[in-house]
Amino acid sequence: MKKFGLVVIGAHFGVWLKDIINEYKEHNILLVEPVPYNYNQLKENFKDLNNIQICTNAIFSENRLSKFYYVKENSISKLGKHWASGIGSFNKNHILEHKTKRFKIEQEDIEEIEIEFITFDNLVENYLIESIDKLQIDVEGAEYEILNSINYKKININSLQFESKHFDGTFKEGEKLEKIKKKLISEGYNLNQIDNENILAKK
Repeated sequence: MKKFGLVVIGAHFGVWLKDIINEYKEHNILLVEPVPYNYNQLKENFKDLNNIQICTNAIFSENRLSKFYYVKENSISKLGKHWASGIGSFNKNHILEHKTKRFKIEQEDIEEIEIEFITFDNLVENYLIESIDKLQIDVEGAEYEILNSINYKKININSLQFESKHFDGTFKEGEKLEKIKKKLISEGYNLNQIDNENILAKK
């Protein structure tokens, strides 16, 4: 079993992770990213760092083969938003609901593939994770499924940072978010809303 300094579920292609990866450069790091062109970029960016492992599964509350959706690589420049490559989801409508006057996403901009979804427990088993100093989760609406499935007594996680803005649907926060907040508090975490989109839970 191994102690991990950092585990990121929804690592994108790593551009926003450079500082925290540098912070944990002496520790084991696991980056989880299911969008093919993103994880290929992660593998290229970090190929010389032996402390970093990359998982290409999607994480969910159950093991299953299922459809997964993301913005086509050749549509990103047309859509004009760099974050478009980071909104992969098990729910196609979640991507389409990002449509605005300045982000004109359409059905033809979305790629559909079948991938293996695994549970957080399976992730822990597959990578022999004993403990995690910091767990970051940004998975476009699947945060509830993951956070609610973790056995917090089975694995020690010192701090959790997760995106909260899609907890109860696209750009919606509600009962599911409140349930997870209460669960984390009951597990000994102190919660802090660090910006409009993210919550930090720390022991």
